[in-house]
Amino acid sequence: MKKLYTLLALFCFIGTAWAQTPKGDVLIKNGTVLTVTNGTLENTDVLVRDGKITKIGKGIRTPRGVQEIDATGKFVMPGIIDAHSHIAGSAINEGTSQVTAEVSMEDVVDPMDVSIYRALAGGVTSIHLMHGSANVIGGQNETMKLRYGTTNPDDLRFEGAPRTIKFALGENPTRGGRARGIQPQSRMGVEMMLRNSFTQAQEYKKKWDAYNANKSARKVAPEYDLRMETLVDILEGEVWVNCHSYRADEIYMLLKVFSDFGIDRINFQHANEAYKVAPELAAFGATASVFADWWAYKLEVYYSTAYNAAILTENGVLTSINSDSGELIRHLFHEAAKTQKYGDLSDDEALALVTLNPAKQLGIDNRVGSLEEGKDADIAIFEGHPLSVYAIPMMTFVDGVKYFDRENDKADQRIYINPESNIEEVTIFDRHDMHRCMEGALSFEELFSTSKR
Repeated sequence: MKKLYTLLALFCFIGTAWAQTPKGDVLIKNGTVLTVTNGTLENTDVLVRDGKITKIGKGIRTPRGVQEIDATGKFVMPGIIDAHSHIAGSAINEGTSQVTAEVSMEDVVDPMDVSIYRALAGGVTSIHLMHGSANVIGGQNETMKLRYGTTNPDDLRFEGAPRTIKFALGENPTRGGRARGIQPQSRMGVEMMLRNSFTQAQEYKKKWDAYNANKSARKVAPEYDLRMETLVDILEGEVWVNCHSYRADEIYMLLKVFSDFGIDRINFQHANEAYKVAPELAAFGATASVFADWWAYKLEVYYSTAYNAAILTENGVLTSINSDSGELIRHLFHEAAKTQKYGDLSDDEALALVTLNPAKQLGIDNRVGSLEEGKDADIAIFEGHPLSVYAIPMMTFVDGVKYFDRENDKADQRIYINPESNIEEVTIFDRHDMHRCMEGALSFEELFSTSKR
């Protein structure tokens, strides 16, 4: 029996070893290191061992067997973190109900999505894969590291990241409600849907607390409900809320609802009118993940400003800039730079919007978001300062493993087809079919003669 236990333990150890994600060793020499938390360090080295930053300083000797990269004239910064992304997911919305807290994006991660590689090509190392905005209370999200090349979705999981969930206010859930003939169908109804859901969760918890406290052998357990379990976890602070929002009045409404139910973890996504309630957000301890300059693409987003991120930052609101786009994710360093045009933020403040601040919003800042000894070696190397319009991402590392190298960029990773092949002749439209929508309709002459009769 002892031999059997030993054998089982060995199998478990081997299984764990196989399940571990790759960790790298590298020494980045003579770069301009943008630490975000400790200023800018000129002609500085960064040593990475087993996926961790072990030393930052000058004149570090290259250990035996460690790859050396000359970063002379280049800029070394923390890997960019996108706090609102939908890449690498094979489904986004579960829109059959206004409350779907039981579903999770972790079940639909697509590790082979080429968008992961394209994000790495923009210096991005971590993303927050979010459920869509079809419901008042949507599904749970997934925080991921972009370890491209694996076929196992679990390899992308950011180990130890707090659980998060997607909420939505305004036009998205109300439009869906009207289309499906379900409640709520108004902005007032959204608030009541939230209050009713949390009240139901409180009642659900009371039943289970009473059951667990009951010492009777004949006690009967309440019905298990994963949706209610998740809502209870929100009330108890184990699941952090990220809420799609635009208008200031609705942002303030959610602050009141959360105050009434004792919920203190809220990150407002988009939050185009957050600048109008910046002091209130700061007083509550709420955070915001915004666009740099997207607005006016629908009615409820008309009243925004490119100064939003700067105003929030100056008012003490922890703020990040996100992409919400498979294309814009490659340019988040440019999006951060816009806050220097619109708000005069410092280099460190602007860089923090796409590194340290989203890391704090996702509860992973003890691991990533800045270049510090002991943190994960999620690093991006740029030619040109990353806040310059001339910046070019050159290399991207996750856990010290190089996943993108501009000088060795494989063609089949950029796009699905061969970039050297000729484009086949394509017919954009058929002129014969252009006006077939009117086929069978009366001509003007026929219509006129009919009306005369």
